[in-house]
Amino acid sequence: MFSIRLLTVVCAFLIPQMLPASAHAQQLFRVGGLTCSTGPRVGLVLGSRQEMQCVFLSSVAARQYNYRGTIRRVGLDVGVTRGGTLFWGVFARNSNIGRGTLRGSYVGASGNVAIGLGLGANVLVGGSRRTITLQPLSVEGQIGLNLALGISNLVLR
Repeated sequence: MFSIRLLTVVCAFLIPQMLPASAHAQQLFRVGGLTCSTGPRVGLVLGSRQEMQCVFLSSVAARQYNYRGTIRRVGLDVGVTRGGTLFWGVFARNSNIGRGTLRGSYVGASGNVAIGLGLGANVLVGGSRRTITLQPLSVEGQIGLNLALGISNLVLR
């Protein structure tokens, strides 16, 4: 319970820090959702690496696009998980989203807690010229025993 509270406090502090200054001044439009299925992960104390299969569903054009991804975490990461699902709302400066638009590198803060069934939060900004924002506080469901707090890098291809 203490870990979940700590995760909430850390994320609440980091969200405003991770958003680019232009995001505060510019209006972003929700253009869809990104759902990623993750494989098993073993925390190596100072970090981890996890492969993903992702699907972006456009709310503007009612189309879907597939991506492969890799998420790397650096920081405290202890434990083992069987994998799970991450979901982000996707925001952009305009609604013109097509095949490959989400390709690129996203950086931000993340935290995960799992004792049996677990939850996580990821704050990531990046993509094509930092024009795409993955909704702060993604929802992550996983099964395992894990505690992770640190910086994440997500690469979509």
